[in-house]
Amino acid sequence: MSYRITRFGVAVVCIAVLVAFGCSRGPSRLHPPAINASSAGKQAIKQYDTDGDGKVAGEELERAPALKAALENLDTDGDGAVSAAEVTARVKAWQRSKLGRMSLSCTVTRGGRPFEGATVAFVPEEFLGDEIQPATGISNQRGMVMLSVATSGPDDPPGVAPGLYRVEITKAGVDVPAKYNTETIFG
Repeated sequence: MSYRITRFGVAVVCIAVLVAFGCSRGPSRLHPPAINASSAGKQAIKQYDTDGDGKVAGEELERAPALKAALENLDTDGDGAVSAAEVTARVKAWQRSKLGRMSLSCTVTRGGRPFEGATVAFVPEEFLGDEIQPATGISNQRGMVMLSVATSGPDDPPGVAPGLYRVEITKAGVDVPAKYNTETIFG
């Protein structure tokens, strides 16, 4: 069986950045995760640069699905690789965006058909630190998933923080191959 995941509107309407305009009952502003951008860049290279050339490229990107998926946004010098400076710049861009969370949906299929009841987890890259929470969701009968971090109440809006994530797909009672979860190829 083959699996496929597609993203719909990663940069869609942000439902998570809510500002209370003089209303004490509304949620307070949600800020982007406080990631040390420079440290994230250095840690990304430390984690994935196996040949010691200061970049994540080629086969190294195969083991870094989040970096590979974001290569178009990360690779600002067009060399087909990701450097510490490029990761650092991307994290700083998230911070300048002032987005704390955004809505994110995807569709999961198995053998070309909707994969109902699958749990999809967006697991933040380890090099980003502890500031970003994993986001999860369960696919409906059409394979659609609305992803969100765990919320703690009505003043804690749903959504996903900007970041670099590994995508893991599982379903109880179904043997989903490791390349879709523990050894994911998706980012």
